[in-house]
Amino acid sequence: MKKALVSSVMASAALISYDSQAVTLSDDFELIANIGAYSEYAMRGISYSQRNPVAQGYLTVAHKSGLYAGMWGSNVDIAGVDANYEADYYAGYIWQPTEDISLDVGYIKYTYPKTSAMNISETYAVLTAYGFKVGSYYSNDYLGDQTTTYNYVGYGFNLPLESKLDVRYGILDLKDPAFISSSGNTKDSYHEWEVKLSKTAFQVDWAVSYIDTNLSETECYSFMGDKESCSARVLLGVSKTF
Repeated sequence: MKKALVSSVMASAALISYDSQAVTLSDDFELIANIGAYSEYAMRGISYSQRNPVAQGYLTVAHKSGLYAGMWGSNVDIAGVDANYEADYYAGYIWQPTEDISLDVGYIKYTYPKTSAMNISETYAVLTAYGFKVGSYYSNDYLGDQTTTYNYVGYGFNLPLESKLDVRYGILDLKDPAFISSSGNTKDSYHEWEVKLSKTAFQVDWAVSYIDTNLSETECYSFMGDKESCSARVLLGVSKTF
């Protein structure tokens, strides 16, 4: 269950560890903690730090039944938003009938303490089977009254030298149009993708990702106030999981 938990919890964030050493609290509970430094905070293909470096971390308490709860945090830098950091709270359940199959269902509350209007909540379900992953996230309070769905498919496999390659393709769909092109056309969804290479060395986890979306600079600016936060780029990360 521990392996499924670390790879599933906060799948939208830049977690790069897959085989952690949890802290045993009792016969029934364990604590998983992570802290890391990244070249930016990327959320579903879009930079939430205007491509600037961030520190991130999480704490998760897990029960042997598969229940878990925890919190995740990162500093942020969003154009036009008076928020210095994001604090997320989550709870869920992982059903893992075999080592290769797991189903993770749960709830996340995203909070921006200085800008409560950006606070949103999501429910999610992530199915992992033999390296393949299918996930779905739903919110009905995005920016106050927008409903959103985020669906993705992914695959991860081991490479030589104890490294791992993960690929993901996702689609975020909003109820109302939120992306405006240079010609004035609008759309209510975008596509994003990521290819990530990760490896554990010197007792820490290292990762490099290629990230991109199908949003133009103008569409990105209309949504994020920054025309470069949705463009193709490379993300670097190093973290330690306890």
